[in-house]
Amino acid sequence: MSDPRITSSIFTRGAVDLSALRPSAPARPAAPAQGGPPAGVPGGATPGAGVAVIDVTEATFQSEVLERSLSTPVVVDFWAEWCEPCKQLSPVLEKLAAEGGGAWVLAKVDVEANPRLAQMFRVQGIPMVFAVVGGQPIDAFSGVVPEAQLRQWIQAVLKAAGVTVEPAGDPRLDEADDALMVGDLDAAEAAYRKILAETPADAAAEAGLAQVGLVRRVGAADPVAVFAAAEANHDDVDAQLLAADVEVLSGQAEAAYARLVALVKRSAGDDREKARQHLVSLFTVAGPDDPAVAKARRALASALF
Repeated sequence: MSDPRITSSIFTRGAVDLSALRPSAPARPAAPAQGGPPAGVPGGATPGAGVAVIDVTEATFQSEVLERSLSTPVVVDFWAEWCEPCKQLSPVLEKLAAEGGGAWVLAKVDVEANPRLAQMFRVQGIPMVFAVVGGQPIDAFSGVVPEAQLRQWIQAVLKAAGVTVEPAGDPRLDEADDALMVGDLDAAEAAYRKILAETPADAAAEAGLAQVGLVRRVGAADPVAVFAAAEANHDDVDAQLLAADVEVLSGQAEAAYARLVALVKRSAGDDREKARQHLVSLFTVAGPDDPAVAKARRALASALF
């Protein structure tokens, strides 16, 4: 199982030993073409490339990931057929890859069929996702994360790779997301609230604002201490709520939902309502289209009635 904390971290060159698969004389990443990307091609993607999602094996990893990443960022998704969280994350990754129009490529690696690759990347739990740029991993995360957060992560990867992505939405939302991504929570909150004042039903802004609150609540909390406190007293409402927050930030949203549904079931009065409201706020982080949210909403309704 994955470590119950946020596992996204920057990798230094050489942190993952790919010497057995790396090209013998890797070329330098291609310089961006002068004058910007061709018309109609987002993010400088190569016209006609037509590839967004590929299945990769040990035999094809060098050409499809390492060599390709010299010119196009590659996001590697380690998964397995038996992995239920993978079935939540992979479709979202595939959707975003298709939306990217070739600006980046999603490479899917079945760990059961390719254990050597999983070993090289030190994969301890799945789903595990790596960004590969210039022939090296530069960032990674494990577990299932909300789509809004995943979009931010991909944007950061593209920026790190020097890929210019055409704006594809509300510039106000881009500003808010950028502030959240760099940890300026006050600026992010103000930007999201401004959007909601002008467009009250903006689901993306609601999700962003909920995520600001989530990050603030967790702060610098030690996940080990948080989970120990929650385990020591199952009826401590505040301890259970904080544990659920940490679970969501670490990509274990389903575990957080189940924790709070169980808390609703065994609570009453103000404590029950507090747990219910907190769970609904976590639903907002993921967004209404998340299948895990739909499942948890049904469980919550059953617990309440």
